[in-house]
Amino acid sequence: MPPTLTLLAALSAVIHIRAEYRGPRWCVYIFKPLTMGFIVLIAVTGPPGPGAYRHLVIGGLLFSLAGDVFLMLPSDGFVAGLVAFLVAHLFYIAAFAPAAGALQWWPVLPLAAYGVGIYRTLAPGLGKLKPPVLAYIAVIMVMAWMGWEQWLQAGRTGALMAFAGALLFVVSDTVLALNRFGRGFKAARALNLSTYFAAQWLIAGSVRMG
Repeated sequence: MPPTLTLLAALSAVIHIRAEYRGPRWCVYIFKPLTMGFIVLIAVTGPPGPGAYRHLVIGGLLFSLAGDVFLMLPSDGFVAGLVAFLVAHLFYIAAFAPAAGALQWWPVLPLAAYGVGIYRTLAPGLGKLKPPVLAYIAVIMVMAWMGWEQWLQAGRTGALMAFAGALLFVVSDTVLALNRFGRGFKAARALNLSTYFAAQWLIAGSVRMG
């Protein structure tokens, strides 16, 4: 992992998270995409590697960056952000799946149970957003499943990093959703953003680890 880009991403993330609580707002507009920019560079400057894995991960990171921009705008870009992140997860699924080989069924059980539980918790506050949120939950659970499968079957450090990143992504989006549609709490933004940036850093770094 490149230490300079990692340090720059970490410092940018800290400034962004602080700005979410204390301002100024322009720091959010600058340092949120800047943090993801550094993380994208971790993947872009990595070795080409076999197949399309690196390109697919970069595609997922770029759509995530677009989703970040939609979600931080003053106008409510939640649906646009949701779509951008859904596409990002499709890229990650495509990246993880080719290495998965013959899929195992048992990892589906805890992920499906978690997804159903989260949806049932959020449903009362979703209103017209129930269908897109349900679709998003299904896609991110499949993404986590593919990350799990890749690690189980490949056993490489890079595969473990991608799986850990996928799980942290689930945690991050869970906190985001609970804070938006359920009972919010003061530390939600810090927890959501720290796990989100860590997830993307791990997935980007998996390109370099083989």
